[in-house]
Amino acid sequence: MLRVKDLDRSLDFYTNTLGMRLLRRTEYPSGRFTLAFVGYGDESETAVIELTYNWDTQEYELGTGYGHIAIEVANIYETSDSLKSKGVNVIRAPGPLKDDPSEVIAFITDPNGYLIELIQEKSSS
Repeated sequence: MLRVKDLDRSLDFYTNTLGMRLLRRTEYPSGRFTLAFVGYGDESETAVIELTYNWDTQEYELGTGYGHIAIEVANIYETSDSLKSKGVNVIRAPGPLKDDPSEVIAFITDPNGYLIELIQEKSSS
């Protein structure tokens, strides 16, 4: 679950920019919050992300317990270029890990500042 400052902006990022689908969205007026679930597939088949929008909260501290979300992509260089062209902040350009050159990663941030690691898909050969 990620707490977000602007639900519409976050939904746009996760659906239009990263290509996830909005799976469900529920308003809770008595609690003054909205939950939105996004993912690449149905909740019964794949992992999803819960976005929580608290109507009366404008800022959050990201905290020290959160690390990052990781998403595997087919072509990390094309994906990174495409995201950058859409205005996404690429904070670590694609490249191999120092300790394991066979692993190629990149890092981006979502509109709330949460880190997302892109991992190059391993070939199945």
